[in-house]
Amino acid sequence: MTEALLAVGGLSRSFGGLKAVQDVSLSVKEGSLSALIGPNGAGKTTLFALMSGFLKPDAGTVRFADQDITGREPHRNALLGMTRTFQIVKPFAAQTVRENIAVGAHLHLRGRREALAHAEAIALRVGLAPQLDKPASDLTVAGRKRLELARALATRPRLLLLDEVLAGLNPQEIAEMMPVVRGIADSGVTVLMIEHVMQAVMHLAEHVWVLAQGQLIAEGSPAQVTSDDKVVEAYLGHGTAARLRKAASGAVE
Repeated sequence: MTEALLAVGGLSRSFGGLKAVQDVSLSVKEGSLSALIGPNGAGKTTLFALMSGFLKPDAGTVRFADQDITGREPHRNALLGMTRTFQIVKPFAAQTVRENIAVGAHLHLRGRREALAHAEAIALRVGLAPQLDKPASDLTVAGRKRLELARALATRPRLLLLDEVLAGLNPQEIAEMMPVVRGIADSGVTVLMIEHVMQAVMHLAEHVWVLAQGQLIAEGSPAQVTSDDKVVEAYLGHGTAARLRKAASGAVE
């Protein structure tokens, strides 16, 4: 049986009177590619921040690789093998693509030459090899997304938390990025992705958790969660599921 690489138990965090994450428990199996979905403001990025150490929880625990890492600093979690990307990409604009990726490589590699060589190998994996010597400021949105992914990969993660790596991309760019994410998972890196692009969730994720108003409301395969009435209503509003069923039955008749 595949063991859980990440296990979250009863995780909660409030900001003033807002309960951003409420009693969330989930476990991510090593070697899996899974997704966390939910409407805007559901608490997904806050949950990632709690998992990775950018925020400390009010309650609950985070275990990674058989260690209790609750509230542990992000750089220590990265050394252990948990790395996350950010929805808003902020590369070091004045540096080249190669140098940006090497920043991540320096987590484990002290020498500049080694780090730059590792950066080149990572660039090949994410499709940035032709742009290695280009200033990061010259990259397109799609290029910056690939760079964010490359910087995270350069840290040699066991678990990669991807925060909307497909956001802002056009359909062709999404189609080109999906095999990159699949390739990362196939290489042995465990991937948990926050994603709004349902095409990607349906094609990539083996298991999906759905967050709404800070609480988990459903989990299962992509097909199971997208047909769940609670999920439909979380995205489209109260009563939508019943209206859709009524419309479907009328069409059949």
